[in-house]
Amino acid sequence: QSMPDYAYIYGIPYEYYENFEIRRYGFHGTSHKFVAEKAANMIGKNINDLKIISCHLGNGASITAIDRGVSIDNSMGFTPVEGLIMGTRCGDLDVGALLYIMEKENLDTKQANDLVNKKSGVLGISGISSDMRDLENAAMQGNKRAKLALDVYAYKVKKYIGSYIAAMNGLDLLI
Repeated sequence: QSMPDYAYIYGIPYEYYENFEIRRYGFHGTSHKFVAEKAANMIGKNINDLKIISCHLGNGASITAIDRGVSIDNSMGFTPVEGLIMGTRCGDLDVGALLYIMEKENLDTKQANDLVNKKSGVLGISGISSDMRDLENAAMQGNKRAKLALDVYAYKVKKYIGSYIAAMNGLDLLI
C-alpha cells in the first residue's frame, strides 16, 4: 500500500477510517506492478524514472498511476466496485443514487450489493452481456444500448487516464 493519504481518504468523518479502516485500497496491484516493470524493461528504462499509467482492462478493470515506481492511485476503492464501469460492476456511483434506488425498490443491503456487483456495469446498461465481444457485435448490428455501454466504458477509461496524467504532472508510458 503506497498510495498517499490524500489519495485514499474518503470525505466522511475521519473516525470511520480510524475505527473501521474505511479508505480506498485499490486492487490488481500485482498485475499493475508486473506489467509496469515489464514495459519499462522493454523500452530500456528504469521504472523509478518513469510516470506510468497501467490499465488492467477486462471484466474486472482498474487503472493505476505509478509515479517513479510507486503506485500513487488506483481507480478501485474500499471495494472493487468503485472506479471504472466493469462487466457487472457499476463503477463510480453517487451514493445518493444507490440510496434512492434502495428506497424505491425496497432493497436491503444484500440486494443492493448484488445490484452494484452483479447486475450493473456494461451488462446493466446493455441488457445483453458483460462480454465486450458480444457488445461489439450487437453494437455493429445497430443495438443502441450495446453501443452506449461501450461508449460509457471508453469514456470512463479516458477520464481516469486524464486525471492520473494531471495527478502526476505528466506521463511517460501508458500500458
